[in-house]
Amino acid sequence: MRILAIETSCDETAMSVVEAEGKLNGLRFKVLQSEVSSQIELHRPFGGVMPGLAKREHLKNLPLIEKKLNIDWEKIDLMAVIIGPGLEPALWTGIEYAKKLARERKKPLLGVNHLEAHLYSPLLSPKKENIHLPAIGLIVSGGHTILLALEKIDKWKKIGETRDDAVGEAFDKVARLLGMLYPGGPEIQKIAGRGKADAIIFPRPMVNQKNFDFSFSGLKTAVLYYLRDKKITPRLRADVAASFQQTVIDILITKTLRSAWQYGAKSIILAGGVAANKPLREALRRAAKKEGLKFYVAEPRYSTDNAAMAAVAAYINYLKGKKYRITAQANLNL
Repeated sequence: MRILAIETSCDETAMSVVEAEGKLNGLRFKVLQSEVSSQIELHRPFGGVMPGLAKREHLKNLPLIEKKLNIDWEKIDLMAVIIGPGLEPALWTGIEYAKKLARERKKPLLGVNHLEAHLYSPLLSPKKENIHLPAIGLIVSGGHTILLALEKIDKWKKIGETRDDAVGEAFDKVARLLGMLYPGGPEIQKIAGRGKADAIIFPRPMVNQKNFDFSFSGLKTAVLYYLRDKKITPRLRADVAASFQQTVIDILITKTLRSAWQYGAKSIILAGGVAANKPLREALRRAAKKEGLKFYVAEPRYSTDNAAMAAVAAYINYLKGKKYRITAQANLNL
């Protein structure tokens, strides 16, 4: 089956053609075409994504990407579009464009949950390895920090999530405190490489609690108080970035491993935009290996928002007969 997928949940306009085959216990995917148009430079001066501006750019970019892909419609079996969570004006743009194409080309169209798409993104790995189950899934992004216990690839339960700021949101806020540009994650990762991860001991909220929830608001506030009466020099900026990043990594790893032990997991899945953070990827990979667990994460280009992962989720939903209402659902959750 060949799937054309569209993603416009935030500030990336993306379209992909993915070849999918197999049943739920033997899935295979091949990305035939994938295009992503980023709007970061447009939103950077505002310190965050402006929904109206994002919508305008999606309207401009979607037909340009479709033309660039030069789609062979005879070979497209199914279409998919992200319906949420995300920014409602941005979501509507992709949904209406997908509906129009599906109607004109007479193709079936499935709605896709953005978080499910992230969760399934490691299945795009060229290694073609089935995920060892049961597994623990950690989704970390600008708006979400969620732990899932997966019994099957299509069956899970949420066991923990953030009670306030998501990881990506905390990165953005700390980056702003340090005088860095939006988005904060890549900026902090870059500057942290010049600092000492043990230079400052920041609090690790909820890390010793037996539940699997997270809280990053207090950590952000601790950085604020630490910087309040200090002059931000390049050395200080690097040490704060490195120490903050390491604190976040320690919290995520502690909670993820603890949940793996409790639920008898054989593997750990890392997904979401923050999964592109190299220190996090490598630290969790090492921690999983030390505990004898398999570790799965998508390539960085498929960790951040893209349409290929939407095609994967659409195929799994197709196999299950699962259908979402095709309308923008800004607060759609797992």
